[in-house]
Amino acid sequence: MIRVVIVDDHPVLRAGVAAVLASYEDIDVVGTTGSPASVARLVQDVAPDVVLLDLGLGQRDGGELIPDLVGSTRVLVFTASGTDLAITRALAAGATGYLLKDASSDELAAAVRSVAAGTAVFSHAVAGRMLDRVQRPDETLTPREGEVLELLGAGLTNRAIAERLYLSESTVKTHLVRVFAKLGVDGRAAAVAEATRRGVIELT
Repeated sequence: MIRVVIVDDHPVLRAGVAAVLASYEDIDVVGTTGSPASVARLVQDVAPDVVLLDLGLGQRDGGELIPDLVGSTRVLVFTASGTDLAITRALAAGATGYLLKDASSDELAAAVRSVAAGTAVFSHAVAGRMLDRVQRPDETLTPREGEVLELLGAGLTNRAIAERLYLSESTVKTHLVRVFAKLGVDGRAAAVAEATRRGVIELT
């Protein structure tokens, strides 16, 4: 029996996913929560094989929880966002799988089984984005460039970005020059628009 904890801040969706997984004989939903603060304690108490984790947890990025979970369980990201930066951060933090919420019930159950067995699993769209990054490395943003671009998309000035990331303004400008070149644009607004179109970032 595969023991699963579901972490999602939408009660109806959380209950729906729990009901779907509970319908499979080999999967046991041993806990659910919508509170990031309670995840570590819940995992410690019920010892799941897999944590099904949404990245959008209100004001908290669910991806920040992954490093603290991977030592005791495996993490399957189950979220609506499939941007390059979200995928990269989740995998770098230690997630074993990344599934989008448009997956079918059988796809979700199969992903849980794969992750429980230690096998990486990804939505087709996510796998396609990862392959694209490998095949076009010159156009792939570094994690720092991605952070700068996200903050740019949030409307921050160079100075504000520098303060947020503990960088100098000149370093921020250097990152932006590289971002513009990789995206094939010549300005801030165009960079945000192109990055959003490509799925590199997601405006909220």
